[in-house]
Formats: sequence, structure tokens, C-alpha cells
Amino acid sequence: MKEISKKSAARLRCRSLLVLALQIGLILGSLVCAWLLGSDFRIPDPNLLWAVAPVLIAVRLLVMPLFNLMHGWWRYTGINDVVDVFKATLAGSFLFFVIVRYGWGPKTIAMSVYALEALITFMFLMGVRILSRVLAETVRADATSKRLLLVGAGHAAQMIICETQEVETGYRVIGCVDDNPLKEGLRVLGVPVLGPVEALAKVVHEQRIDEVLIAIPSATHTQMHRLVKICKEAGIPFRTVPELAELIAGRVILQQVREVSLTDLLGRIPVDLDLEPVREHIRDRVVMVTGAAGSIGSELCRQIRTFQPKLLLCLDQNETGIFHLQHQLAQGDGDAQKVFCVADFCHPDRMRNIFLTYGVEMVFHAAAYKHVPVMEENVEEAVSNNIFGLLSLLNVAQSANCSTFVMISSDKAVNPTNVMGCTKRVGELILAAWPGDRMRCVSVRFGNVLGSNGSVIPLFQEQIRQNQPLTITHPEMTRFFMTISEAVSLVLQAFAIGRHGDILVLDMGEPVRIADLAKTLVRLSGKSHQEFQFIGLRPGEKLFEELFYPDERVLPSACAKIACTESAKLDWPALKRGLDKLYVATSLGKRASILARLQQIVPQFAYADTDQAGSLENMPSIAADAQVASEPVDMPSPTDLVVDPLLGPVGGYPGD
Repeated sequence: MKEISKKSAARLRCRSLLVLALQIGLILGSLVCAWLLGSDFRIPDPNLLWAVAPVLIAVRLLVMPLFNLMHGWWRYTGINDVVDVFKATLAGSFLFFVIVRYGWGPKTIAMSVYALEALITFMFLMGVRILSRVLAETVRADATSKRLLLVGAGHAAQMIICETQEVETGYRVIGCVDDNPLKEGLRVLGVPVLGPVEALAKVVHEQRIDEVLIAIPSATHTQMHRLVKICKEAGIPFRTVPELAELIAGRVILQQVREVSLTDLLGRIPVDLDLEPVREHIRDRVVMVTGAAGSIGSELCRQIRTFQPKLLLCLDQNETGIFHLQHQLAQGDGDAQKVFCVADFCHPDRMRNIFLTYGVEMVFHAAAYKHVPVMEENVEEAVSNNIFGLLSLLNVAQSANCSTFVMISSDKAVNPTNVMGCTKRVGELILAAWPGDRMRCVSVRFGNVLGSNGSVIPLFQEQIRQNQPLTITHPEMTRFFMTISEAVSLVLQAFAIGRHGDILVLDMGEPVRIADLAKTLVRLSGKSHQEFQFIGLRPGEKLFEELFYPDERVLPSACAKIACTESAKLDWPALKRGLDKLYVATSLGKRASILARLQQIVPQFAYADTDQAGSLENMPSIAADAQVASEPVDMPSPTDLVVDPLLGPVGGYPGD
């Protein structure tokens, strides 16, 4: 890093010296030209010329920094620079006149030379800046840039034009259309107004426009409807800019109106699964999706409704999320009957009433606490929700004679280093060991979902919009990524092909470096430069994720892109004893004890916490004192599953 900084400093010094030398040359050249013009192209006294030249150069170099004219960023020259050059020229000429007039004598230099030198200096200094900007814009306006037409030639259009001229956005504004007849034929920052909005289709054809941007943020609903209709009739892709308040605040850049395809961030071809077999399993059945307002849950609801279920029950504790989902599912394909429930899946009485009222037959369990750093600070809640809430829901589902239960797991469940990942692993063990064959239980394990709520992509996009540094935990951190569509396809395919106790994993290709993902997103957003800030690993995070345990056998499934894992399964009685102890520790709220009990159930759980030092020592795992069940165990009754002798009638799991 120090070597890079030294190189950058050396380049900056070299650039500054070149700018200084060029401006000295321009000043000297203006004096010589003025002298020639003022003396009929003769130099009667060369010694005097070379005597006053250093004085003029010194005066100019003394005055110009006061007006910020010594930098070399001339490609951004604007009206303010014209004013600054004029002021600096006027001030420098006045000082030069005073020094020479009263130092060498009143008739040393003709008055015309003073005036001509000032005029020529102004022309030279402005000319080199304008030429630099023209050349820079010519280089940027290459054939790879999209040709953009702006609807509107006002303040918003000016900001968009400035953005394309000053930053490598991948766009080139060709012209504007505006209904104000006084603007036709004018130029907005060099961009012509080509006619009224009604002529948009003609302009698009003649100018070979690739995209239209509606740059009228103050347009009313009626006006916007008309503009959208004209763009659609022209058959051209179009977008709009944000509201005027954001424009005035300077928060709008062209990248904000560009779409970034999340599939471009994967670094691989998205997996396309055949979901037609899913239709036969779902048609005319009552299906529940928990966590329906979340990213995965809402997409599951959208996909499931196209398979013609008898009833789609969307359940979430987030009332606002359910409200938005209700409006989303009211549009589009699918005429399945839908019910929207605001409920906490951890409350068995409420859930039992819902199951019996609607006759739920299948459950897609997408609800869970998933944010790693947050759950590190809320261990009791993570265990209560992700483990005992799951157990409660499983009991209710089995009592209601559900046929299938599918749980969303995570690659963080493999060799977990955080509480969230460990709770997901416990969930996998519960579904794999769940006794009996009346309800098929399947776990689906996959990596990070691009664009989901709380994922890194929306955070990066917001930081890009706000021109803030992209915060990355570690330059070498990698993750497996998939799109929301892929994740939902996996869940549905797993539902169709999974056997009881299976853990199915999607082929997600190679892991992607977060830093590389951020660079790709910056490039797709149209920015040429973005600062990165490495903030260090957060609590519970690790540099890389894994998809399988070392002792898991990876077997092919009925789908080529989905693998099935097979490992020794815990028998239900032994696992239940471990869960009972975990429930007691959670009820007491002892963090160290909870972590110790979690590691007893999941020996691979590596947790660095000083508070639990010693608690984990010599702690036997469940697998160490339990026989691995090779045959299904006898199915206990629902009462046996929920009543625990140690805890009394409340039972081992909350609310049962």
C-alpha cells in the first residue's frame, strides 16, 4: 500500500510540474505575441522584453493560485472557470502594469502591449482548458456508449448531461425533446433540443437512439402517463429520474436510473430447473409459506400460485410486509385462492388454529432469524426462534396430518462459527431425525441470495448511490451466491424430489470474492472509480463458506443440478435429550450454557467466546453417547413429543 501511495504521489508531482510548465509557456507566449502586435511585428528592444518577462510570469503565478487555477483538471471546465480566469488575468495585469510602469519608467512599454497581453493571456488560458474538455469528451463519446435521448430540457436534463460528460457512465446524450417551442434549436450544455415530445419516435429513428430518459421529475401523473405512452409507441426502452428534491440536493446520478442485472454478478450461468413436475404435487393442495413477506418467502408465494394450489396461505409476523405481498399477488398470473395471515409461527395455539381452519397439507418454512452479527448479540432469541419455533411448528404440522415439510437451511450450517449457522444445523438434524413416516421432512441448503433483504448487494447499491465508500469486511472473503429465482427453484425442486430426512444442495459453481463482486457492481453501475473500505470480519463471520461436511457423502439426486447429502443421523430420543437441555439453558438465559449445549448437539460448532471458556471442555457430544439409528424408530405420540418429565406439563418446547 505504501508503494502504491508513493507511486501516486510521484505521478501527482509530475502532473503538477507539467501543468506549471505549460502555463508558464502560455504566459510567456502571450507577452511575445502582444509585443509583436504592439510594435508592428518587430521587437525593438529584446533585452527589455526578456527583462520584464520573469516579472510577468512571477506575477501571474502569484495570482493564479488565489483563484484555484493551478490544478490540471481542465476537462471539468465550466462557467466558474471562465470567471476565475478573467479575475486572475485582470488582477495579474494590474500588478504587472504597476510594477513595470513605476519600476522601469512610464514610457518603457507601449500601453497597447499591456492591453493586448491581458487579452491574449485570457484567450490562451481559457483556450487550453476548453480544448482539454473537448478532447476528453470526444474520447469518452466512443461507439460503445449508449445513445441517450432526454425528454425535457430543464434543470434535470442539465444534471444528467453533466453526469455523462464528467463521468464514464456508458451513456452519451445525443439530444433532448421538449414541448417548449422557445427551446427548439437551442443547446443545453452543448446538447441540441431536437424538437417537441411528439416527435420522439422520429428523433429516435433518425438519431439511432438506444434509450430514452424522462428527465421531468416534476411531471404530474397525467403528464407522465402521456410521456410513457409516447415512449411505448416508439418502441424504445425508457426510464425516469427521481424526484426534484433529490435532484436539487445533488443526490441523483445517472447510475441511479440504470438497471443492474444480478445474474451478471454471479460469474456463472444461472441454474435453470424444470419445475413442471412440481405442478402435480401442488395442484389442488393447501400450501403454507412461513416468512412469506421475506425475499425467499415472497418469491415462493409468487411461484407456487402459478401451480394452481387449492389454497395458498401466506404467513408472516411482518404486518407491513404481508400488506405489500397482498397487493403484489393481486396482480399477475395465477388465480389460486390466497389467505394472508399475520402470525408468529412460534405460537402453537395460533398455528394449530390456522392449520385446522384451512386444512394445511404442505409447509414451506422460510421464516427464521438470519442476520449473523445480530444473532451473535441475541443468542436466546436465535435459539428460541430457529430451533424451538421450528420444533413447535413441526409438532403442529404433524398433528394436522401434513404430508410435507420443507425447511430453508444455509451453507452457514456447515462447520458453523456463528449462532445463526449452528441453529440452522440443529434444524437440519431435527428434520433428518424426525420420527415416523407420516410427514416427509426435507432441508434445503444453499448460499447467499443476491438482492435479498439484508444481503450485501442492496447495501453496496445504496453506498454507490450516496457516493460513499463500499464497506467490505475482508479482501479475501468469498461466498457462494445464487439468485432469488435459483433459490426458489431449488426449494420447489427439493419439495418434489426429496425423500424424508434429505438435505439437498444446489450446484452453485465456484465461490465468489466479495471484493470482486463489488468491483463488478461498480462497473455495471456505470462508475469509473469507487473507494473501497475494509472494515474487518464481524462477529461470527468467517472468510469462506462450505457446502458439505467432510463426513457427508455427496450423492446425485433425480435432478442433475441438485446434490443430496448423506451422513450418520442421530436417533430422535438422543437428539431430543440434547434439545431438552438446550431448552433449559435458553429458559435460564445463560449465554455460556446455551453455547455449550449447542456445541454438544453440533460438535463442529467453533465459537470464540471468552465467557464460555471452560464450559465446553470435556463436554460430550450427543453422537458420543447415542447409537446412530439405521432403522426408523417408533413414532411417539404427539403428547410424547411435547411433554418433558424434567420441565413438567409445559414440555420441552415453547408453548406445547
